[in-house]
Amino acid sequence: MGHRPDMSLAVRKVFSSMEGQDFPQYSMRPLHYAAWQGRSEPMKMLLKSGSSVNGQSDEGQIPLHLAAQHGHYDVSEMLLQHQSNPCIVDNAGKTPLDLACEFGRVGVVQLLLSSNMCAALLEPKPGDSTNPNGTSPLHLAAKNGHIDIIRLLIQAGIDINRQTKAGTALHEAALCGKTDVVRLLLDSGINAAVRNTYSQTALDIVYQFTATQASREIKQMLRDASAALQVRALKDYCNNYDLTSLNIKAGDVITVQHQPILC
Repeated sequence: MGHRPDMSLAVRKVFSSMEGQDFPQYSMRPLHYAAWQGRSEPMKMLLKSGSSVNGQSDEGQIPLHLAAQHGHYDVSEMLLQHQSNPCIVDNAGKTPLDLACEFGRVGVVQLLLSSNMCAALLEPKPGDSTNPNGTSPLHLAAKNGHIDIIRLLIQAGIDINRQTKAGTALHEAALCGKTDVVRLLLDSGINAAVRNTYSQTALDIVYQFTATQASREIKQMLRDASAALQVRALKDYCNNYDLTSLNIKAGDVITVQHQPILC
């Protein structure tokens, strides 16, 4: 039989040099602390000694939540290799991917999206559209201005028009004054006419802002978007006889500006 590492030694390694540090309690286990601090060696010992990768704290978090939130790529990868379930939600209804998107942890987001659970992680959670605290990875990245993560989520196939009670990610970006995010979402084909459960469009939301430069730019972009029709190409189109013509591939989003008819 193989030798299993001494659990007490692993625990001592986790807590060594932690004196004087502030850290959350929440009845966390040693594996949670190792994940929170990104400490690979103690993590390896704890995993070899049989620590549960899916054990939850009082806050409902598994170690992967903490590793993802704090951007610890190697530790997150180790936990996934030991069958940590990235679809587990904490008491706030967030998955490890949600937290990585919220806090801008690009590397961990890439790791989670490359896992075999990617499709499940991008699916809406039950009650998202009615729960006041319902959210999504895209909403969290949008409200915090994480452009690179939004691009990754869109490339991975997330529904850009996914709604929570507050609306789409465009509502979140507009409300938080994230001009570049609003521009990216509109360029990526998000529907600016969607209304949230309070019957507000993103443009309605932005009128709540003070007269800042960001709000003025966002208002103009949303006005332009509301005056345009977006369609998706059903098939490829290429005019070989006109080199200045627009070449289109099936699936491309095309914005058609409404032009007034002059009589």
